[in-house]
Amino acid sequence: MMRFRLVALAAALAAACAAAPPALAQAPAPVPAPQEAASAAPAPVVNSGMDAELFYEVLLGELDARGEDPGSGFNLILDAARKTNDAQLYQRAVEIALDARSGDAALQAASAWKKAQPQSREANRYVLQILVALNRLPDSVEPLRTELALADPKDRPAIIAAITRSYGRATDKKQAASALEQGLRDYLQQPDTGAAAWTAVGRLRLAAGDNDGALDAARRGQAIDAKAPGPVLLALEMMDVRLPQAEVIVRKYMDGQPLPELRLAYARALLDAQRTGEAVLQLQRVTTERPQLAEAWLALGTVLAQDNQLDAAEAALKKYLDVVQAQPASEQRQRGSAQAYLSLSQVAEKRGDYAQATAWLDRIAGAQDLLQVQNRRASILARQGRLDEARKLIQSVPERSPEDARLKLMAEVQLLRDSKQYQAAYDLLGQALARKPGDPDLAYDQAMLADKLGRFDDMERLLRSVIASNPNYHNAYNALGYSLADRNERLPEAKQLIQKALSFAPGDPFISDSLGWVEFRLGNNAEALRILQAAYKERPDPEIAAHLGEVLWTLGRTEQAQGVWREGLARSPDNETLRDTLKRLKVNL
Repeated sequence: MMRFRLVALAAALAAACAAAPPALAQAPAPVPAPQEAASAAPAPVVNSGMDAELFYEVLLGELDARGEDPGSGFNLILDAARKTNDAQLYQRAVEIALDARSGDAALQAASAWKKAQPQSREANRYVLQILVALNRLPDSVEPLRTELALADPKDRPAIIAAITRSYGRATDKKQAASALEQGLRDYLQQPDTGAAAWTAVGRLRLAAGDNDGALDAARRGQAIDAKAPGPVLLALEMMDVRLPQAEVIVRKYMDGQPLPELRLAYARALLDAQRTGEAVLQLQRVTTERPQLAEAWLALGTVLAQDNQLDAAEAALKKYLDVVQAQPASEQRQRGSAQAYLSLSQVAEKRGDYAQATAWLDRIAGAQDLLQVQNRRASILARQGRLDEARKLIQSVPERSPEDARLKLMAEVQLLRDSKQYQAAYDLLGQALARKPGDPDLAYDQAMLADKLGRFDDMERLLRSVIASNPNYHNAYNALGYSLADRNERLPEAKQLIQKALSFAPGDPFISDSLGWVEFRLGNNAEALRILQAAYKERPDPEIAAHLGEVLWTLGRTEQAQGVWREGLARSPDNETLRDTLKRLKVNL
């Protein structure tokens, strides 16, 4: 039987029905312009192979599918597909079943289509996707192999990445990883597909909680193709799950000729790990290698502003604005520009140039940035001694969600903290905790204020409540351990608490600072010096400078100590820990 054309069928159904079924409807051909009519060749006529009975069967099937009996409609369309061997009718039968949320019926239609047309990638792809959606993962192995075998070799890496997303939605992640690995068996060692295949396997292993297996997959992928980005991106994800070995893969890639976008991603991972010094070096390299990559300038400027490197921050942020001006207008560009203006306002505020700080804020037009803008304006008011006005400004910001209310609360608490109104900030957090008991972040912040107020029993009670309800809350371990060390109390316990915090966040320079400080209190000056020097190199923060300088001072290395303290004061002249240290040691710089 000659294969019928759905164009002709659509015309017939348009006369018989008020609306043509979506699988069969087709837009009418454009009418040629008058001047083209004479030369336009008539379209070839291809007669449908359908007889009246088959036409009626398809029509009735569509009406049932659209009405109250989709099961009958499915059966009629599938029967017509089998009689005609038409791919579009097979596909329509699958769609009817999927619309009716009948996975088994959809698989039946897709399997019949694949059996009738073994070389159809579309039919095989439907079978594969439906099997994965039904969590019949072992059965999906053969369709997966068929999909790759039928694909153009140059397209296989992209197909592997797309298939991984389908398997990633499976309920049983471990079984999904196993099925995917079996399906990719013939491609895991191929030079053109090995890196993509191992990356896919690694992602599903990671989703299944098999971190070591995911790391092994990333290593294998990189061994096949050292320039492939897939294994590196996988390794970057694993840097967040406390697998320091993953960074070896990243560094190996960075030693070659990395894509600037991947170097930027590495810098962001370093920032997440509080390794600011290394992140800045990576961002500086990105801006050198790809000066037109605007996001790198924005990230660099933001980090430098937070680190009080004001001149360098201003230059980077202005460079970002110059680069982004050449890009088409977009929501991403608008949000990035808003972030740049906020950071430039912060730079001007730190310099005491409040008029310029306000001028930068005036350039931000997006309503979605209102809370950040008003928070910055409030900070400027508070710095000028207008704290009451600043608080009212924050309180007046509309709340579009519970998250907005929380952000307003924390902004107001920060204003009070910066203005040394510790009791007011403590009370404000207490009111919030009364409304939301057990909130670990609120309890932690109130504990830090209790420490400022010298209410150490309250601080310890709050931090231990956080640890009891959230055993992985590493900042609570660190805060309690540091407080004990700073007061020279229960030092062995303090060290255990800090080491526990480091087990959750290896390499965090602030936790390392706490460990160095407790070692100093224990009299282990050499070990304290080693730890603090490494922490300060990673993050030249003024508080770390205070501790490192005191250890050097105690060891008689006074010139080095004074040099470190001067660097700290240059970054933050008003840092309380550093100022208190110099006052206690009677050092006048």
